[in-house]
Amino acid sequence: MPLTRDASLIEGFAAELSPKIMPVEGDVTGQALVLADQQLQKLHVCGSILLVADSVAADQLTLLTAHRQNDAAPVHILAIAGEPGAPLPPDSPPAPAPDRTAMKKAADAAGATLTIVSPDASDVQRLVRRIATSIRAAQPTEAGERWKEAGYWLVLVTSAGLCWR
Repeated sequence: MPLTRDASLIEGFAAELSPKIMPVEGDVTGQALVLADQQLQKLHVCGSILLVADSVAADQLTLLTAHRQNDAAPVHILAIAGEPGAPLPPDSPPAPAPDRTAMKKAADAAGATLTIVSPDASDVQRLVRRIATSIRAAQPTEAGERWKEAGYWLVLVTSAGLCWR
């Protein structure tokens, strides 16, 4: 998905999500994180990666750990699965049960935050706060350095000029 702040563009892409559009079959979470991080680096933007999944295969944990150790973009995981008895849309197949253990292991390996989907907006609100916090933390600290106080040097030049008159 292209990087954007346009919610309608995100909505359009999300509406077309289907396993049929995936370029590779299977669970390749580690490769997906590498690709997402490369996109952020290529554009020289500060950002986070949001991983939406119902489970992460155990063979991906090493790649998630490598991603974290490479000082890559922060990762936020939204574990999305159906709790037993959760209402489903008409004609929808049953949702998989959440694999909380696998998702916790994935979050630990990636150094990621983990948010479990909820029936209300609390999961989205929690994600927004976490993503905003990680982006603020990643902002370059040198930005304010150009305003470093050095006006006292001008005072010396001015007073020296007054003594010569």
